[in-house]
Amino acid sequence: MTELIPNVKRTILLALIPFLFYNVAKSQTDQMSVLVFSKTSGYRHESIETGIATVTKMGTKYDFDVDATEDASMFKRDILSKYDVVIFMCTTKDVLDDTQQNEFIAYIQSGGAFVGVHAAADTEYEWPWYNKLVGAWFKSHPKTQEAVVQRINPTHVSTKMLPDRWTRTDEWYNYKNIATDINVLLKLDESSYEGGDNNGDHPIAWYHEFDGGRAWYTGLGHTKESYSDPLFVDHLWGGIQYAAGLAN
Repeated sequence: MTELIPNVKRTILLALIPFLFYNVAKSQTDQMSVLVFSKTSGYRHESIETGIATVTKMGTKYDFDVDATEDASMFKRDILSKYDVVIFMCTTKDVLDDTQQNEFIAYIQSGGAFVGVHAAADTEYEWPWYNKLVGAWFKSHPKTQEAVVQRINPTHVSTKMLPDRWTRTDEWYNYKNIATDINVLLKLDESSYEGGDNNGDHPIAWYHEFDGGRAWYTGLGHTKESYSDPLFVDHLWGGIQYAAGLAN
């Protein structure tokens, strides 16, 4: 009997080899997958298509898969589960019905990730959960103009490449219903432009863990020109990496 034990162990090991090989191969070939959602029911930003093209180019450069849609029927658990990150690219107003909202909640609660760009904060005003996910709602904005963006967190993956004071032109949102648990990355220097309405404490990009998942938001990205700015593109790529759990 004692002579059979090594043979039994060898047989078991040989039987396990295909499964071990499969797991190693799967971990080496799995790619991150991102869904860019850009449905609008209000104002439609001219930069949306440019934003989608930019994320698609990122996918080619950094080797991850990108799908883009305005079809809210894709918000089903079995579909969303295929994506590591869902990006709301300048969505506006009501974009998901009640069933789709519940499916998206389930996705986040199961460890899903959200990235919001600019008008993602101008979305779903009748859905309190979404307000907490994105971190704030749009309140108003002055004319598009130059302003100074202050870097609050110099070590985060989405801000470490930025200067401490970053002068750029964009449409600068004022916010309401700002969540208390967000980690602020960038603020606006309200003295550097006209129309700031957040009393000198004006977040413009942030992140947080929320309801089982991760969320990252930037108020930048209104203009088409933003997506040809290497600093903004790297800022957005950093946000995607954070949301996907690839970096902090």
